[in-house]
Amino acid sequence: MSDLILTRVEDRGAEGRIAYITVNNPARRNTLGMAGKRAIAATFNELAQDEKMRVAVITGAGDKSFIAGADIHEMKDLTPEEAEVEHTLTHVANQSIRNFPVPVIARINGYCLGFGMELAAACDLRVGITTAKFGMPEVRVGIPSGMEAVLLPKLIGWGKAAELIYTGDVIDAAEAYRIGYLQKLATAEQLDAAVEKWVSSILLGGQRVMRLQKTLINDWERMSVTDGIWAGIRACVESRRTDEPKRMMQAFIDRKKK
Repeated sequence: MSDLILTRVEDRGAEGRIAYITVNNPARRNTLGMAGKRAIAATFNELAQDEKMRVAVITGAGDKSFIAGADIHEMKDLTPEEAEVEHTLTHVANQSIRNFPVPVIARINGYCLGFGMELAAACDLRVGITTAKFGMPEVRVGIPSGMEAVLLPKLIGWGKAAELIYTGDVIDAAEAYRIGYLQKLATAEQLDAAVEKWVSSILLGGQRVMRLQKTLINDWERMSVTDGIWAGIRACVESRRTDEPKRMMQAFIDRKKK
């Protein structure tokens, strides 16, 4: 693994494992170049092989920044052919998160700009500190916002996505929460507790059903309502191919009897 991406896996016994991934370039506000994007993809692809993995959390090193974008110094002199490689790696890194078989939480502890905002959008859940800043500044350095910026309209609406992308303006965490980009706000002191609350809730779900649910949510993005309904029916049927639903329903009934 690259020193740019630090990984810690916590084993909680029968509950499964939680991966904590840290982007480690605090001197540059955790900006990432091509090597860092490759390392993100490699990290998530490797962790995805762990059948006991239940949830992953990604954050930035230090207390100033989540990911403040891509490495502009590296990008400045790219040829069109080299730029295609660089921008494709942005997608590959983000897609490794979207393809991750269980939920991924973005723990946003500061600046979340450009590539950082795209990567957090590729996560399933986003919590940010009240002092975090968000923006898509690509047009201000001569390139359009692309790749996983395509996720923003569904998260925050076409109007707000267009505003951020066209202007390159930065918004604060309160606005990011108001428009639905963040699902939770927390102070710096509350951030880990907010993440743990989500982790604990996810662990209450079935291990197999959580993987089915992640796939289903990703499928819904590209499906019509009718197709999404039938995909949901198939997922519910698939969940019955093990005894997980029966066991968990019986446990629920037993608790209600007490």
